[in-house]
Amino acid sequence: MKLLNCNQECMHEHLMLNDRPVQTHALATAQPQSEFERHLISFWNEWQAGKHGFELQTSGSTGTPKILSVHRSQMEASARMTLTALGLGANHTALICLDTRYIAGKMMLVRCWTGNLGMVAIEPSANPFQRLSHEKIDFVALVPYQLKTILRAPERKWFDQIKHVIVGGAPLDERTRQELHLFTAQFYETFGMTETLSHIALKKINGPNRSDYFHILPGVRIRQDERACLCIEAPYLPAEVISNDVVEMKSPEEFIWLGRVDNVINSGGIKIFPESTERKIERIFAELQLTNRYFIAGLPDEKWGQTVVLLVEGELQKPVYDALEKKLKFHLAKFELPRSICFIGKFAETATGKINRPKTSELLR
Repeated sequence: MKLLNCNQECMHEHLMLNDRPVQTHALATAQPQSEFERHLISFWNEWQAGKHGFELQTSGSTGTPKILSVHRSQMEASARMTLTALGLGANHTALICLDTRYIAGKMMLVRCWTGNLGMVAIEPSANPFQRLSHEKIDFVALVPYQLKTILRAPERKWFDQIKHVIVGGAPLDERTRQELHLFTAQFYETFGMTETLSHIALKKINGPNRSDYFHILPGVRIRQDERACLCIEAPYLPAEVISNDVVEMKSPEEFIWLGRVDNVINSGGIKIFPESTERKIERIFAELQLTNRYFIAGLPDEKWGQTVVLLVEGELQKPVYDALEKKLKFHLAKFELPRSICFIGKFAETATGKINRPKTSELLR
């Protein structure tokens, strides 16, 4: 269950691929037994052949997906920054359980190959830990849905054996953050995007050094533009990346993420950040023990320009609906209170499983 070296030297003789050991030198000719394995083996073959240029697809969570061309050296440089920040090296093993067609999964592979980490690769699922047995895992990347599923399962015990867990793709709710204090694993929320080749900042969630702020990785420089959006420079990026993420800066190295400027609702001249309102609503959902997905959107309105609407996936019984309405009125400011609560059977999603806010909102029009 150990793997490889980015310089063609195989420091680790074999890896675990979906419960079966595979000799590293035989991976190139291994017969894939799933789409996940096919993409992993294909990427491995390209990397080992010394391919320089790679194409990455953005998730499309805030717009039309696009293809980015990046150089191998850029991916290696990004990987080294994470490895250094977390103190990972050849005596550690990583679990790969994200789709390797996209940046999060691909960069987990590149970190293994760049840092000579051992590797266990498991088919992406809600609870990939179910397929672990006696492997030694030091490092894993998860999306919130996986993390929450594992926390409800017996496999949560793995979080007292794994050293570092990075969580990205969507914000974590407060209830989940609090639950992570029960474990010895070090949990981090990540901030990044395909354009920055995965994360450029980490936020410690649990332990004595936990923080409300994202801390940039060494070598990264950030600033705000006139919209208060984050602009990012990194040694491996050819140019500054100007994001649509509105932030509050604590220092030149630390920031709080407020939301996407694309999602801002302008209602009667007041700007509302849906993500900030959603963080208040998550406490209400927790009190009512609701697990439905939801988000805040702005719908066109002749008088106000836009009105605030709460979109909820699935259905709610009337007593629960009434309790939700009451709590929203009590906890939210008047300007951010939804004018209506709309129910949608199934939210539109991106290829990576994120809520596609624009397409879901269109279902109401």
